[in-house]
Amino acid sequence: MMLLAALTACGGSDGDGDGGGGGDKADAKSAGGSKGSVSEKVDCADQDISQADWTKHCSDEGADADADGAEAQAKGLKFGESYTWPDGLKVSVTEAKVFTDHDAELMESAEPGNTDFRVKLKVTNSGKSAVALDDLSLIIEGATKGGEAAQTAFEKGAEPLEGRLAPGVSATKTNDNVLETKYGKKIVVTVQRSSEDFDLDFPEYTGSITG
Repeated sequence: MMLLAALTACGGSDGDGDGGGGGDKADAKSAGGSKGSVSEKVDCADQDISQADWTKHCSDEGADADADGAEAQAKGLKFGESYTWPDGLKVSVTEAKVFTDHDAELMESAEPGNTDFRVKLKVTNSGKSAVALDDLSLIIEGATKGGEAAQTAFEKGAEPLEGRLAPGVSATKTNDNVLETKYGKKIVVTVQRSSEDFDLDFPEYTGSITG
């Protein structure tokens, strides 16, 4: 009887130890699981997902904004970056380059103290309706010492902003300018767009005239 009691006591002691250890492990596992659930990615198929999380991570609008945040910004853009207006017209200033291919027959020539240059833009109509490229215009200013470029038109290789752009079509267009050399070659290009929407943003691109 005494031996049985001793064994029972030992067994009870081991059981309590295991129970305590098991409880600690369970608590640790629970804590770990809680931490893991915080770091889990959003499950877009989860019916209990909040509207805010679904909009941010799962909707086309949210995904597009995350993928190309630069397009949501109208200010502080660099050459090569894009901006998209609400109707789907996307514009990017790809380069500004010194123009030297003057047409002598048309009396074109560079004047001392001036920099002749051509700006190239890429326009893409990702919307559902045709857009008028005539609505676009550029203002170009010196970014270092002030000054504003005067618009001109060089014949060779010109692809002016005119006509209409159909849905799903991209095109490269040009805009010719003259800037006094004293203002340097770093410029800010503002792409304006005529519209009845007075809240429409005009994207600004910063870059340098090369060549």
